[in-house]
Amino acid sequence: MTETAHACCGPGYASPEEARRAPREKLLYTIALYTGSGVEAADYLATIDVDPASPTYSQVVHRLPMPYLGDELHHFGWNTCSSCHGDAEKTRRFLIIPGIRSSRIYIVDTADARAPKLHKIIEPEAIKAATNLSAPHTVHCLASGQVMISMLGDGEGNGPGGFLLLDERFEIAGRWENKADAMRFNYDFWYQPRLNAMVSSEWGAPRTFYGGFALEDVTAGKYGQQIHFWDWAKHEIIKSVDLGSDGLIPLEVRFQHNPDSSHGFVAAALSSNIWHWYRPDGEWQVQKVIDIEPVELAGWAFPVPSLITDLLISLDDRWLYLSNWLHGDIRQYDISDPLHPKLAGQVWVGGLLGKSGNVQGHKLGGGPQMLQLSLDGKRLYVTNSLFSTWDNQFYPELAKAGSYLLQIDADTENGGLAVNENFYIDFGKEPAGPARAHEMRYPGGDVTSDIWV
Repeated sequence: MTETAHACCGPGYASPEEARRAPREKLLYTIALYTGSGVEAADYLATIDVDPASPTYSQVVHRLPMPYLGDELHHFGWNTCSSCHGDAEKTRRFLIIPGIRSSRIYIVDTADARAPKLHKIIEPEAIKAATNLSAPHTVHCLASGQVMISMLGDGEGNGPGGFLLLDERFEIAGRWENKADAMRFNYDFWYQPRLNAMVSSEWGAPRTFYGGFALEDVTAGKYGQQIHFWDWAKHEIIKSVDLGSDGLIPLEVRFQHNPDSSHGFVAAALSSNIWHWYRPDGEWQVQKVIDIEPVELAGWAFPVPSLITDLLISLDDRWLYLSNWLHGDIRQYDISDPLHPKLAGQVWVGGLLGKSGNVQGHKLGGGPQMLQLSLDGKRLYVTNSLFSTWDNQFYPELAKAGSYLLQIDADTENGGLAVNENFYIDFGKEPAGPARAHEMRYPGGDVTSDIWV
């Protein structure tokens, strides 16, 4: 799929409705990790064939290894998206791929969509010298042509971090935020320019989470429990909401795709619930709308939380999907009424509760983690690696078994989820050894990167 196949001017689509009518995805990119797995090889970008008509369907068809070891590639994004649809001079061509552990940022050229090439490297020393930031995470392009990246630490790995800007040549342009006094930590962000709004969330300082998860760090206040509402034009926090002990470690934040909508959701991973926000009368309001109960499990000193580690919203703003990394299920909620989500589908794909089946004879290890949805909303892709040290702690078998990448069929009429038994990517069979897969993107845009202005 190419941009020119469906775009009349600049990159992406004129609206979410147009994006839903785009041709089906044929390729998918995912991060593949060796960091922390015991395999002495570089992390890489894998190209996956997801076209059922292709002779290489359900296979890794290209690997682009990075030149350094130990980056821990994690999340990544595009140089431009639908936010620049009106600009015929821009093209969605370059992937920005940070290493959350090395703080190195790779720029990858996808002119050959099937076989991307390394274009540029931004070294961590340059970022630290210019901005005193480290640990890059979420990447969003801006309508200005700049790229904005949430940074989780200062130059020494302490909170709260900030936001890094790159210009159109991928040169460091400085920090984005002007006033962020209330921010204790940083993690994900999403902006809604028609509302002059941005929302950000909090994980923890890199010094805290790099080494693994410790419950005492939670009780010591070393993990986040706030979300922040920003004035997008002024780059200032205008309201912070403390979710309290019932909203620990808020991670992924998603506005609805309708650029006029103030509705959005954030998942509190450790508390295992979903919070909804909106601005009904000019004031941001936040309330919990989904709660997933912990489960007693033999060998655990406390009830096991589901650990919601990812969520996304379909382009028609009707369906919300979330992954429960420890319990092992993916859930589909009907959010036609955003204040009252209704569970519509559920599928088990790994996890600690032992409720999962096999796919193509493979036992599903780890738990469902990163999600990506097709533009038409009918195919949900899922990987099972969270973060290297946390993987080793909760699912140590992943280092030797490698990840899966699955495709889930979503019923977008009546609700429901089912594993596509014809699709299975086995990262345990990679040439350099078992790898772990993380975030995914399509060449033609997706539901977690495109924003409309």
